[in-house]
Amino acid sequence: MKSYYLHVLSLACILLFSSGCARRNFFAKTPVVDQARYQQLKTASPAEVDSVTVMAGQHYKRTGFHHLFWGKHYREVWATPVTVSVFDMKTAKGGLSVEKLGGGMQTTSLTLIDDNGFTYALRSLDKDPAGILPKFWRNTFVADVLRDQTSAINPYAAFVLPTMAEAAGIPHSKPELVYVLPSDTTFGEHNDKFQDRVFMIEEKYNDDRTITPMLGNATDIAGSKKMLKERFGDDDHFIDQREFARARLFDLFINDWDRHEGQWEWAVYDDGDNKYYRAIPKDRDNAFFKFDDGIITWLFSRKWAIRKFETFGPKYKDVYALMMNASFIDSRALTELTAEDYQQIATELQTALTDDVIERAIRQFPPKVYDLLGEQTIGILKSRRDLLPQAAQEFYLHLAKKPLVIGTDKEDRFEVERLNDEETAVKVIRKSDDKQVYHRVFKRSETSQITLHGLADDDEFEVSGEVNKGIRIVIVGGRGEDEIKDSSNVKSWRRKTIVYDTKRGNEIEFGPETVDKTTNDVRVHAFDREGY
Repeated sequence: MKSYYLHVLSLACILLFSSGCARRNFFAKTPVVDQARYQQLKTASPAEVDSVTVMAGQHYKRTGFHHLFWGKHYREVWATPVTVSVFDMKTAKGGLSVEKLGGGMQTTSLTLIDDNGFTYALRSLDKDPAGILPKFWRNTFVADVLRDQTSAINPYAAFVLPTMAEAAGIPHSKPELVYVLPSDTTFGEHNDKFQDRVFMIEEKYNDDRTITPMLGNATDIAGSKKMLKERFGDDDHFIDQREFARARLFDLFINDWDRHEGQWEWAVYDDGDNKYYRAIPKDRDNAFFKFDDGIITWLFSRKWAIRKFETFGPKYKDVYALMMNASFIDSRALTELTAEDYQQIATELQTALTDDVIERAIRQFPPKVYDLLGEQTIGILKSRRDLLPQAAQEFYLHLAKKPLVIGTDKEDRFEVERLNDEETAVKVIRKSDDKQVYHRVFKRSETSQITLHGLADDDEFEVSGEVNKGIRIVIVGGRGEDEIKDSSNVKSWRRKTIVYDTKRGNEIEFGPETVDKTTNDVRVHAFDREGY
C-alpha cells in the first residue's frame, strides 16, 4: 500500500504542474545550430564535411518557473553549442559496417564491426524514455515529463572519464562524439533512426576479438549472465573481487548510480586450471547525475520515493542510493573483502586520482561546456576523492549486513565456526582437491545474518562453536544429497542456525541451535543466478 500511495502522490504532483497531451514535437527538429548550414548538409557527403556545430538537446532549455519545479539540471549544457566530428562509416576506425541494431527503450544504438571483427557501439547522446511507459501513456504529458528529465544527465560526462579510469587502473572505453549527416545512407534500413543525430562511438567489448592491450593477457570476454553461469556452475571459476570493488568505488566517486549487472562485461584470465573474471564497466550515462534541484524532483529523490536518483555533489549524501541498482551483482561478486580491504582500495584510488588527473580529465569537456561547469566539477570531484574512505566504509557496511556465501554446482564443504561473541569464521573448501577457496571472519557488530548456498551436487555444512552471542547462520542446501551438522551453541533466547533443504535425500544432524525449515517442496533451493 505504501508503494501505491507514493505513486498516487507522484501522479498528483504531475497533474498539478502539468496538463494536456504530449507535445507533438518534443525534440528539436535538428541538433544543427545554423539552419542555413543544415540545409546544405542535407545534400552533403561525409567526405565533404569534417565537423558541425550542434546543440545536443536544445529542447531541454526551459524558463526559471520550470526550473523551480522540475530542476535546472544540465539544461544549459544540453543547449550549449558544441563542435563535433562528422561520422563517416567508410573511414571511421578504418572502415565499419552495420552488424545489428541494439539499445533499450531509451537509447538508439547500433553495433558496428570492422574488418578484423572488432565491434563498436554507436549510441545516441539524447534519450527517449517514453518507451518504458505503457502505450496508453506514451502520447500524454507523462511522456514529456519523463523526456524532460533526461536533462538530469550530463551528456558529456562519459567523454571525460577515461583519463580518471586509466589512472585508477580500471578498464574503460574511449568514447568519441560524432554527428551523422541527414544525407548519410550508409545505415541501410536504419537510416531514419540515425540520420541528423548526435552519437558517441566507443569500443564494445564482447568476445575474444575485442581484447585490447589494456586487458593484458585476457583470453576472452563474457557478459555478466555468462560469467555468473560459469562461476556458479563450476568450482574453478572465480571473480576478481578486489578489482570489482575498485570499479565500484570509482562508481561512487563519479556518482554513477546505474550499475546493474547488465552494465558490465568481464575479461577472462587463465591461472593454471582456474579462470578469473575482471570487470569492465560500460554505459556511463548517469555519471555526474544531477536531479534534486527542483521542488518536485527533490521530493522524488527522497529516501521514501525514488531513492536511487542521487545527485552529484561534494559530499556522499546517501551511499546506499548509489548501490541500489547494483544490489544483485554486488551481493554475488563482493562477498570476500573486509573493511580493511576497502580502506586500502580507497586509499589507492585517492593516490591515483591526483589533482592533475582530475583537472586534465575535466578539461576534456567541450570548451564551452567547460566554461559552464568545469571548475565546479573539478571541485566536486576533489572533495569526493578526499571523502572516498568514508564512502568506502559505508559501502562495505551495507554489504556486510546480510552477505551471501555461495558455492557451486560441484561438491563444496562449508565450515562455520563461532569464534567468540563478536567473530564468526566461514570457510569454503573445494572437495575435488580439498583446497580452501573462501575464508572470511565476520563481525557481529557488522553482520546480522550469513546465508550459505550450496547450489547443487553433494555438499557438506558444519556449524560449530559455543558463544554467548552470535550471528544468524542460514543454510540453503541446494540440489543434491547434502550432509548438514550443527553442533554450535549460542546462549541466547533465539536459535541462530536455520536450515532450508528437502526432507528426503539429505543427512541432517540437528543441534539445540537449529531451526528445522526442511520441506518436501524443491523450491526451497531457489537461487537467482542471473538477475536481469
